[in-house]
Amino acid sequence: MKPEIDLYGVFIPTLALWGLIAYLLSTVLRRLLDRVGFYNLVWHRPLFDLAMLVCILAGLVEAADKVTL
Repeated sequence: MKPEIDLYGVFIPTLALWGLIAYLLSTVLRRLLDRVGFYNLVWHRPLFDLAMLVCILAGLVEAADKVTL
């Protein structure tokens, strides 16, 4: 994984980009889980959402390390 991405002369940390993608994915997943009523089974919703975001981010970073560009 590259440490930074050059976007027209602006260097953006790759982890920030993966974090943004993970946030967007978790937003969609949170809405889906809320719609099906999954949060009735969760004890602490914000803690569960944070854990889900970290798991998605870790999965994305791990998958990005295995793919060589």
